[in-house]
Amino acid sequence: MQAITRRRALGLGGAAVVGTAGALAAADSADAADGWQRLVVVTANIGRENMGQRERAIRDVRHAVTIDGRLTTPLVGWQEIGEGDGSDNREPGWINQYFGTAYRNIFEYDGSAHRVPMSIPKAYDIIDRRVTFVHGGKAGVSPHRVITEAVLARADDPRTRFVFANTHYVAGAFNGTEDPHEAWRADMWRQHFRKHRDEVLGYWRARGFPAIWTGDVNRNPMPLLLPAHEKRAFARGIDQIGWVPGTNGTQLRLRWTKVVPMYVDGHDARVAVMQIRRV
Repeated sequence: MQAITRRRALGLGGAAVVGTAGALAAADSADAADGWQRLVVVTANIGRENMGQRERAIRDVRHAVTIDGRLTTPLVGWQEIGEGDGSDNREPGWINQYFGTAYRNIFEYDGSAHRVPMSIPKAYDIIDRRVTFVHGGKAGVSPHRVITEAVLARADDPRTRFVFANTHYVAGAFNGTEDPHEAWRADMWRQHFRKHRDEVLGYWRARGFPAIWTGDVNRNPMPLLLPAHEKRAFARGIDQIGWVPGTNGTQLRLRWTKVVPMYVDGHDARVAVMQIRRV
């Protein structure tokens, strides 16, 4: 049995809602008449322990949700890719293998953003992309941190547009354990929060775009970034999926959630089965 470490206990937080696929798939089908289309979103931290489980974890993320006997194509935000893997650099290859011709995998080989890449189904065109730098790293403590962003449009309806963002906050600021770098960790966490709020979610919302974000936030519970607007798929836990509405006519809503065990580092992949439409 896997030991429940402090990191794992923080990560698990509260129990997630596990969806009942059969009944809710029928609801999804009925709602399609109103223009709603399914959008599956996954946040997945591959981790730095149990290295032999990494390929299995990536494969299981690809197979996260099957509805009515058909495998869905989730939109995935990854964390800790190539971090602590012994420099074997195999994780991007596995992502490309399991998220193949139906996907565009981006930021995997970016010099500053490769730890937090994305897998984008080809049902969505990538209109733009950028990396928001958050803070520098500290040797022996933490790598630098960034937020990756992509502006996406439905391939079959290009006016249906939203932003997908992915990130990984510095660890240790809220784990209940003091160390010599505690003040630095707390300062960097707060700086990350401000940039996530103002330079990503606030920036895109001001331009009319709804935004979905994924990430390992290393704080449980995580305060809302835009309390008047933001919604979360999970009430607790450090692996989070959130979203804010926009004004460009693209609407988002949550249908159900689930968790995919990954056995790599106390992190399980978290899934939000959402819906999207343009009005």
